Amino acid sequence: MMKKTIYALALGAMCLLTTGCEDYLDIEKHGNMGSLETYYQTDEEVQGATASLFQSLNGVSNNWSFINNLLSDDVWAGGGSRGDNATLEQLNEFNFGSDHGSVQDLYKSLYTMIYNANLIIEKTAGDTPLQKQAIAEAYFFRAWANFQLVALWGTPAKVDHLLAPNEYRQGNATPEEMWAFVEKDLNTAISSGNLPSKSGVNDEANAIRITKETALAMLGKAQVFQGKYSEAAKNLDAVIESKKYDLYRGDYADIIQPAANNSCESMIEVQRRKDAENGTNYYFTWYYTMLGWRTDKHQPTNPGFYKFAQGTWGFCNPRKSLYDAFVATEGKDGYRLNSTLHTYAQMKDLGLELQPGKSLTGHEGYYNWKNRAMAENEIVPFMGAFIYTNIKVMRYAEVLLLAAEAHVQSGNVAKATEYVNIIRERAKLAPLATVTMDDVKNEKRLELCFENVRFLDLVRWGDAPKMLGNQGKEIYNFSSDGKSSVQFTNTSAGFVAGKHEYLPIPLKELELNPNMKQNEGWR
Repeated sequence: MMKKTIYALALGAMCLLTTGCEDYLDIEKHGNMGSLETYYQTDEEVQGATASLFQSLNGVSNNWSFINNLLSDDVWAGGGSRGDNATLEQLNEFNFGSDHGSVQDLYKSLYTMIYNANLIIEKTAGDTPLQKQAIAEAYFFRAWANFQLVALWGTPAKVDHLLAPNEYRQGNATPEEMWAFVEKDLNTAISSGNLPSKSGVNDEANAIRITKETALAMLGKAQVFQGKYSEAAKNLDAVIESKKYDLYRGDYADIIQPAANNSCESMIEVQRRKDAENGTNYYFTWYYTMLGWRTDKHQPTNPGFYKFAQGTWGFCNPRKSLYDAFVATEGKDGYRLNSTLHTYAQMKDLGLELQPGKSLTGHEGYYNWKNRAMAENEIVPFMGAFIYTNIKVMRYAEVLLLAAEAHVQSGNVAKATEYVNIIRERAKLAPLATVTMDDVKNEKRLELCFENVRFLDLVRWGDAPKMLGNQGKEIYNFSSDGKSSVQFTNTSAGFVAGKHEYLPIPLKELELNPNMKQNEGWR
């Protein structure tokens, strides 16, 4: 057996990577692999390339999740102490530059995904149903990657084919060009007839693949982001009316737990499996280890608390403003609230409290229950880096809320109200008689907190300067006496209008490519 490593295009305009690519892009094959020109000929070879493309979503997900969440007003960076992870603090406080490692890595990883998609699109003959499906999925993933690039960077390079060596130094595209390209690829995937549809809401086999309805949902989302509300409403309605998806009806506290992996609500998920033999090769991630509460500063007062993963690090702690938004909508005993966040008092009742004299940086006394790390979910016991909880990229709840927004903005308030009330019914809230755009915004914050959507929403709604302008100017500390207080102040922190709407084009990209220009406000 030998292993072929698919090399990657690191950027829209940079040269080919000289450092190789990550292990999760490796495809194990038997025998002589042949050349790049001859590899994508059989179903087996194309299936291996498709697996690599799906795994590139895994490679993107960590940085994508942390960047989107830390830039929002849902969380504080947290950690063991101030400076425990300065790169996360910089993002959370808008104190980063074009040389920020996570920003650069996400940019590179998205172009790696595009490169993997382009290989399938251009090299696969498309002679069999499997190959045709692989090409359609590749168009989807290329569109998904470009959606992230244009939403986060605004003016990245448009890479619509495998670049020849003399084409590596691509210049900036406009947002309009990028959005048109995203729509074109999604329409190509949808109209191909080669994406499957689920046989019903509980069809788990097709839930792990890209379906026609998933592509329609992404197309609708792209149109909402552009203000094309009537077109978006039509496409999002088609997903809803297909009745291929539904809200997860189990315990809402399990919405981001393995019980809901690939459930009827799943649109796109980063796949993980409880497989000790292969899990350490393919499912390594620090994601849930980082999100779990800081166990070295807590002490269990109930032996039952050891059912939670130990050795977790306490990053991305919920903010009081998020808790207050829940209480204003649901009250302190709200079903969805208590399935999403726990107060320190609730944690003490469950058998966990801070050790005497200990304190938590970037913490206001609220704990992330939605993304709690459970020992029973570890692929390998006592190894929190191998938890088999899928990372949710898009849930059906987001489709309903995007559709509600599209209908409010295009004047169909009755349909918007219907969709919002579907969300509220699961949250055990009374239905609303009618909804405004503010109602849609509020429901979306509560339903999808910690799920990578809030920052981009605030930017496109024009709410970012108000909601994020003071972010990081005061950093809170939560102590064992149950009190929260300001620990650090930083007057230079916070979202700056005219700058932070887009991330900076990475410095390394600019150094290697004279045709790329920096985004406004950045150096």
